[in-house]
Order: sequence, then C-alpha cells, then structure tokens
Amino acid sequence: MKLSKPSHPLPPLTNDQWHSRWYWCPASAVRHRLDDGEVPGLGFGGDLVDWQKPLLWQVGYLAEKYDEWVHQPVDRPIRLFHSDFLESLSKTAWYVVFMVWTPVVLYLSWVSYTSLAQGNTRLFSSFTTVYSIPIHKYYFPFIFLLGMFLWSLLEYLIHRFVFHMKPPASNYYLITLHFLLHGQHHKSPFDSSRLVFPPVPASIVIGFFYGILQLLLPEVLGLSVFAGGLCGYVVYDMMHYYLHYGSPKKGTYLYGLKAYHVKHHFEHQKSGFGITTRFWDHPFGTLIPEETFEKED
Repeated sequence: MKLSKPSHPLPPLTNDQWHSRWYWCPASAVRHRLDDGEVPGLGFGGDLVDWQKPLLWQVGYLAEKYDEWVHQPVDRPIRLFHSDFLESLSKTAWYVVFMVWTPVVLYLSWVSYTSLAQGNTRLFSSFTTVYSIPIHKYYFPFIFLLGMFLWSLLEYLIHRFVFHMKPPASNYYLITLHFLLHGQHHKSPFDSSRLVFPPVPASIVIGFFYGILQLLLPEVLGLSVFAGGLCGYVVYDMMHYYLHYGSPKKGTYLYGLKAYHVKHHFEHQKSGFGITTRFWDHPFGTLIPEETFEKED
C-alpha cells in the first residue's frame, strides 16, 4: 500500500530528537517548539481560510486543496460554528466523558448481570426452544469482554473508513462532513477540547448501536454486549486523550502506542488506525512499517 505523507513532511530525525519533540513531551512543550519553528511545514495556512470566522462552512470550498490543507497541522483553536450553543456541543473536557459514561456502564452491567441471574435468557430461542442455549449469569464477564473486543474492531473501522474517507474534491458537503467528524482533529491535533467525543452527539451514535444490538440479540444478551462495548469506547476516548497529552515511560505499552499515534498524525495518515491497540492494523494491512521505528532505535 502506498503511504501518504504531508505535503511538507517532517525532516529526518534521530531517536533522541523524536523522543524529545513528540513521544514523551507534554503537549505544552510540543506547542512551544512549534511556535519556535523547530519543525518546518507546520504553518497556520491562513491564506486559504479566514481564521477569524467559523471554518466548517469554509473548508468545502477548498475543493482539491482540502486534503493537502487538512494534513498540514497547526497549533491554534478552531471554531466550527457561528452559534455559540452548537460550538459548545462540539467541545468537551476529557473527564466529562468518563463522568458521564462510566456510571452508565456500571448501571447497565448491574442490570445485565441481575437479569441473566434470573435464568430466563436463551440464545436462539426465537428460532427453536429445543436447541436454544441458556445464558447463565457466569457468562456475563465473557460477554462483556466480547463487547469490548467488538468495540476495538468498530473503533478501527470507523477511524479508517469514516474518519479517514477522502471526500471528492467536487463535493462540498462531504468535505464539510469529513472536517466536522475528524478533519479538524488532524488540522489542530493539540486542541484539548476536541480530543474526545462530546456526550450529546455521542449519545446519538451510542443509541444507534444500542438499537442494532437489540435487534440482533436477545434483549439481555444485547445489553450485556452493549455494556462492554460502551466500556471499550470510554477506554478509547481516555486513551486517545492520553496519547496526545500524556507522558508515558519509555518502553511501556502506552509509550509504543503514543509513538504509533504520532506517526499516524505526522507521517502515515493512511496507516496506523488503531488507537487502543494495533491489533486490527495487522489483518487489514495498515500497520505502520516497523522500519520507521527501528531507524530511531
């Protein structure tokens, strides 16, 4: 697979330079270095858009220039909407996600477990009563983990095929949608208010997947899988924030993920779609080449 790079690629850096600039530095230190101009090519790009006005309704007019522009990161806040109310719904602090959804996960887990304990849940009961399979309460931890595993796949698929779709240059609305969903994050990767999914729009998406599971699975079983998937989502959002603002210790799993995500943002935007794990990048053939890391060791 041919890998796409920014129009102004980062210069070759030694291992120590990479570590000092990106892997372990808090975002404030990285931003300071960007302001000092240590990494060329990360300009404001103010010649293409009016930064004093909301960007969401401007980016669609960039047409064929959009893909190049959106992958030239800046360090400045982005305003999306004219309306202060809509703008507020597009931002959130990282801890709000944890505070809103963790109690929901705990409550749904309790409801699922106690419902399974009644012994009335059976798989395939809508097709046959003779060969239906009882689902005991002891299965709940495994069903919960299955939900988390399914979320990891969904995380990859959404990131790759929705967030990283390449909208046609002639389609104003798809460009606008792409920028709203994910383009603004690649344009301004250090905007801490837009590193996690705000609860109001997130609730719409979460409700959609809840409905799908309720259609496909028995009610309690679907609820159990959903609880695990929702937990996986919370872990994903917390992990994504940490990969941008955390300072993991060198050699740890989180350090490797941060290095991997940095590569995704600044060198390999068409690869490295895993956030909480690189697992799905392997079978889908989008793993960032190992030699790009080995050169720095």
